[in-house]
Amino acid sequence: MIHRTRLLLQPFARTAVAWSTATILLLAVLPGCALRLPPADSSGLGTMTVPTRWTLPAGSETSGATSPTSLSSWWQRFDDPTLDALVTQSQQANTSIRSAQSALRQARALRDLASAALWPGIGYSASVQHGTAGGHSAGSSFQAGLDASWVPDVFGANRSALEASRATLDATAADLGDMQVAVAAEVGLNYLLLRTAQARLGIARDNLASQRETWQITQWRQQAGLVTVLEAEQARAAAEQTAALLPALQTSIEQTRHALAVLLGEPPATRSPLFATLDESAPIPRAAEELALAIPAETLRQRADVRAAESQVRAAWARVAQADAGRFPGFALGGSFGWNAATLGSLANGSSVVSSLLASVTGPLFDAGSARAQVRAQEAAYEQARVAYQATVLAALKDVEDALVALRGDRQRLVSLSSASDAAARAATLARQRFSSGLVDFQVVLETQRTQFSAQDSVASATADIGADQVRLFTSLGGGWRDDRDDDALASSTRTQRTSRP
Repeated sequence: MIHRTRLLLQPFARTAVAWSTATILLLAVLPGCALRLPPADSSGLGTMTVPTRWTLPAGSETSGATSPTSLSSWWQRFDDPTLDALVTQSQQANTSIRSAQSALRQARALRDLASAALWPGIGYSASVQHGTAGGHSAGSSFQAGLDASWVPDVFGANRSALEASRATLDATAADLGDMQVAVAAEVGLNYLLLRTAQARLGIARDNLASQRETWQITQWRQQAGLVTVLEAEQARAAAEQTAALLPALQTSIEQTRHALAVLLGEPPATRSPLFATLDESAPIPRAAEELALAIPAETLRQRADVRAAESQVRAAWARVAQADAGRFPGFALGGSFGWNAATLGSLANGSSVVSSLLASVTGPLFDAGSARAQVRAQEAAYEQARVAYQATVLAALKDVEDALVALRGDRQRLVSLSSASDAAARAATLARQRFSSGLVDFQVVLETQRTQFSAQDSVASATADIGADQVRLFTSLGGGWRDDRDDDALASSTRTQRTSRP
């Protein structure tokens, strides 16, 4: 038993010495190489001027607060259980989100694939061969062995590929967050549109009832000879015009329901218990007025699309380094160890052991400049990613500023419209009373009713606009998703840069 062990260990010892010698020789002949360092700003993002605070309009929002409001679940600020349920289901069943989740799983697998390229590969093989010659057995052959191969990442091509895969994984994760933000916003906006259409439908029905009552009074006064046919027909025309709005509003309600169903991953005509709650009208929801805004830099950190663009820059730079490493020679080490015998029993003999070692080097001798052209192409792609990141940052800043300005304007508009609606309602009531008593002309009634309807309809629309402005503000501030990664570990990994190569 000891003798056999020695026989088996001797080839391993010889192989280890040979591998070590070959490795030393390969490293000794490596030419010096210039390191492809990361950009001077350690991120590759370039320098951008970000304001220290928002151009905050008059309102209840406060900027630069020490504890900015968490908006990861901004829809809960509307205090509407139906909206909460709709958004929650959309985050679980929306087809676009599920597709983004699959893309994230694919990115993780590609990251693992790039990581595996840094390690040696070990395989096994076994075979049995039996031959004949002239109708007689020519013997058998039994083989079993292990094969190993390794491509040393001398110039960092595989490490750069791994870094690119990691950055792409981060970008894909952020893309998933961006899709969650977009879907939640679409659900919120469509829900507001639905409740607004229902409110406008109720307003139209109430005004239609009032106009038909006025029409009835006009007919009575016509029969009494107090008004002409002209006034009666004008009253009828006003009522019919309002009645014509009802089908259009009902169509809008049904189409919005269809849109919500698709966002929730259900057929458009679904009648699930959740959608049954949409049949009854409900007030147009509005979020709480107070909101502590984070500073612009923190908002950009929170936005998923900005994070995705930042990760794309890191991935592009890693591909530049990978292309640069491709200009240098490549090395490969391989070997095999096994047994080869004529009979199965003789495989255990030391004399059946066979081994081999292979070391190779490959490199470009003349490529007409293709390797350098590949580097330049990746550098151009890297510059495109930097510009795209800057454009994303500018668009993010604009989104917040636009949402703040719109919210301020719509709040001011609602105050005036509410006052106008109250005054129009009182005027319409007084006009009808005086018309019934014959104190005013019918034109006064007609005009006050039109003004009342228009003002009430505008109040409903302005209320919905404020809700939509709030949704856009919450999403522009980066609300609607939660990053499950450890931020400290992520920041540490993004700051780590390669400073030397083997």
